[in-house]
Amino acid sequence: MELWYTEQHTDNVRFSIKVDKPLYSGQSEFQRIDVFNSKEFGNFLTLDGLMMVTEKDEFIYHDMIVHVPMATNPKIKNVLVIGAGDGGTVRELTRYSTIENIDMVEIDKMVVDVCREYFPQTACKLDDPRVRLYFEDGLKFVRSKENTYDLIIVDSTDPFGPGEGLFTKEFYGNCYKALKDDGILVNQHESSYYEEYAKSMQRAHKRIREIFTTCRVYQAHIPTYPSGYWLFGFASKTYDPLTDLDEQAWNSLGLKTKYYNTDIHKGSFALPNYVLDLLVNAGE
Repeated sequence: MELWYTEQHTDNVRFSIKVDKPLYSGQSEFQRIDVFNSKEFGNFLTLDGLMMVTEKDEFIYHDMIVHVPMATNPKIKNVLVIGAGDGGTVRELTRYSTIENIDMVEIDKMVVDVCREYFPQTACKLDDPRVRLYFEDGLKFVRSKENTYDLIIVDSTDPFGPGEGLFTKEFYGNCYKALKDDGILVNQHESSYYEEYAKSMQRAHKRIREIFTTCRVYQAHIPTYPSGYWLFGFASKTYDPLTDLDEQAWNSLGLKTKYYNTDIHKGSFALPNYVLDLLVNAGE
């Protein structure tokens, strides 16, 4: 008997991975958590049946959500990470000796516990002394902060269920307030390819654009995410990720990455015309 994990991307599209064996299944206060093992992608995590992370391609997502802002402002010292229960974003941030503090806010402690056990390659730096873990609602956490962070990374699930509040105008406004005068906000920005995902992307972009001086979108290819084409948002009060990219400073760090480099950094902001049209026409 064959076992397959199948995720419905649209009413007409499904994505499947052959499963060697199920490793874990549990129900937290917030969502269903499953871990499977597969030959192609290694262990992978799903939340409420939706793909979150695989051992094989997680490096793409985590490289792009962390190193793009860090290469734009290598002087970042104080970081807030919202979501990111698998630990991969924190892992990449801890590679920078110049970062002094990382606050990670994840609403679901069970996700972190499961990832510590089944995804040690992503969760390996959660005990770094610079990391402080808060198991609470990121929307509420950021409300109380003002002029605090150099960088906020919103590594959230999709805009429904536990992650829904992290796509609102109120949330982005609170992030703006929580950032210092030269602060940067980076968020996972959904996909532009399938209609429902594109609508979510447009809503997020419109709300961020109304608040931040600089608002750009960049792309990466992540095989296990819907359509394989994924977007990230970059917003800042001061920095532009293209004109302020400090290639020499970042390359001099000698960080060994599997996906990110400073050429990819520049190229990832060159978007297809259909995506540019969606961004220009972003509405409610």
